[in-house]
Amino acid sequence: MLVFPSEQGKAYDFENNGMLGAVSSLVEAGRVKFYCVDSFDGASWSNRHAPVEERARLHGVYETWVLDEVVPAIHGDCEGPVEIITFGCSLGAYHAANFALKRADLFPMAMCLSGTYDPASWHGWGERGDATYFNNPLDYVPHLHGDHLEWLRSRVSLLLVCGQGQWEDTTGALEGTKRFAATLAEKGIRHELDLWGHDVPHDWPSWRAQLAHHLPRFV
Repeated sequence: MLVFPSEQGKAYDFENNGMLGAVSSLVEAGRVKFYCVDSFDGASWSNRHAPVEERARLHGVYETWVLDEVVPAIHGDCEGPVEIITFGCSLGAYHAANFALKRADLFPMAMCLSGTYDPASWHGWGERGDATYFNNPLDYVPHLHGDHLEWLRSRVSLLLVCGQGQWEDTTGALEGTKRFAATLAEKGIRHELDLWGHDVPHDWPSWRAQLAHHLPRFV
């Protein structure tokens, strides 16, 4: 599993916030390995000083690094090419979904917790261009068609999980998750929407519970 951190987070956040501990039995049994990376959000999507198209272009630098450096390192550590599940919480959920949809040959599944999936709406300004379009699932998914769409339908699967408690509304995660699920449904792309209760907030304890609940089904 390739783990993207929450907004402007670090690789060690996954372990430091108890996520690794929540599924330690799966790791100890050899059923899963986690590879955690730093974010690049401060230079890209969270850079409010840059117009949205420049943010998207800079995200491309991060994408290139993940594809050209991180993925080969994972394959090398696993002694050959393996299918990689992407995972992320909050803004990390966007990365998990976007990488899986764009490169389902490498990432056939994404586990996305409390995400929003329209980066152009994150305090964006300036005109949108191709870089924004091709990194915004709510822009490009509705226009998927033909052989590529059929291949995605056969190849990729997304798990979208969100609570309905505190901060899931103010962050836009709840509505964003439901909107993204509806967009995937319209295109017939395999996905699962799992909404937790009104007592489940946008925070690490929720994400620990959600990861521990779902991961055993997939590894």
